[in-house]
Amino acid sequence: MPILILVLLAILIAQVGFWKALTAILGSVLMVVLLIVIAVALVLALAYALKRKFFDGNSFRP
Repeated sequence: MPILILVLLAILIAQVGFWKALTAILGSVLMVVLLIVIAVALVLALAYALKRKFFDGNSFRP
């Protein structure tokens, strides 16, 4: 499997050049990172909203 990735990378570099290939690879990696950050932020916002709705104001305080 890694040999296939190397072959695809070599073909990409041969087609568009090294710097454009590097830019494309870094761009795709950063898009995945951005997707993960947005997903984590969405989960945290949902958890915060659920916490405020169900757990604030319902606790017994002396």
